[in-house]
Amino acid sequence: MTMDNAYRLSRRRFLAMAGAGAAAAFAPARAATNTRVATLDWAILETLLAIGANVVAGTELLQFRDVAVSPAIPAGVADLGLRGTPNFEMLYASKPDLIFNSNFYAWANDRMRLIAPVESHAIYQQGSSPYQLSEQATLAIGERLGLAASRALVDTMREKLEAYRVQFSKCDHRPILPINLGDARHFRVFGSDSMFGEVLTHTGLTNAWPDLTSYSATAPVGIERLASMPDAWIVLIPPHPVEAVMELQQSEFWNALPPVREGRVLKLGSINPYGALPAAERFADLLAGGLSHAWNG
Repeated sequence: MTMDNAYRLSRRRFLAMAGAGAAAAFAPARAATNTRVATLDWAILETLLAIGANVVAGTELLQFRDVAVSPAIPAGVADLGLRGTPNFEMLYASKPDLIFNSNFYAWANDRMRLIAPVESHAIYQQGSSPYQLSEQATLAIGERLGLAASRALVDTMREKLEAYRVQFSKCDHRPILPINLGDARHFRVFGSDSMFGEVLTHTGLTNAWPDLTSYSATAPVGIERLASMPDAWIVLIPPHPVEAVMELQQSEFWNALPPVREGRVLKLGSINPYGALPAAERFADLLAGGLSHAWNG
């Protein structure tokens, strides 16, 4: 081999290596957007769907569609069954590149790590703000997957809540009582430290329930407690048992409550009570729509 041929060969090899290096430098960003991801947690599932991640598996998808409603789940996503007893064989068959988990399902981490790497994000944690943790999780997941939509979701939510703050500042300034019916005689209420309660705070509304509820909702309390909050807007958040709603409509006590008599009861669509930013957005939108209709109706 002549020196000239050797030079041309080495130059070709150098250019090939340089091209491969350049391709490798851009590969993670492209690959990240196509990373096959799975999760057991609904709050993380709705976050992944909202930012356009390539979700291949989740849990209780039929119920998710009924309770969380949005974001929509693509038809090809595999249903892993119950959150408490997921089908690990189905998870393996889904071939995820990465599994996102939460502290609620940490017990499954060791088994899932046999299938794919696991990354955990806590959204509901004692003494912490679920809204703030949702923002942090959204940004972290988006950065991990190379999805700029995560930042857009966080920014859009902040802008939307501020817009609702301005809108609600012109309202009647009554406190809001977000509840979910257990039966005709009991309800769960979402305190100021719940996701729904934090949306109220961010939009300048007052939660009528005076106590914290450990970042979620109280254990069922008696319907008679509603009599102690006569000035509130009662906001019903499904799903409710059908028979409970029917019984309440016939209840003398319920119909005698000032909020009921005066038309201060809002019936929203179903929302995931343990959701992340998408659930917070759905609650804010439905609440704003309901209040606007009531004030202007």
